[in-house]
Amino acid sequence: MFAVIKTGGKQYSVAAEDTITVMTLEGEPGDKVTFDKVLMLAGDGEPSFGAPFVEGARVAGEIVRQTRGPKAISFKKRRRQNSKRKRGHRQDLTLVKITEVLVG
Repeated sequence: MFAVIKTGGKQYSVAAEDTITVMTLEGEPGDKVTFDKVLMLAGDGEPSFGAPFVEGARVAGEIVRQTRGPKAISFKKRRRQNSKRKRGHRQDLTLVKITEVLVG
């Protein structure tokens, strides 16, 4: 059985024992998290779609670690004006291991 969940403004297709990288969630490694915004459930039989979310469905997971993404460099240069700007950014991320998909 797998589900499509929504968190951090993005959608993720998950199944039990998957590890996903999502936008920062509050908590320490080992903490339990629950995703209530389930958009679709599929597995045995017909898939069920939510409007917008599936009633009574949720996905449970456990925070593995808090991490950061790769560095993105933003460099702007204006020619012949001796003007330039360089900035770096690393997005804060959370690794989550999906433990189970709960229905009903």
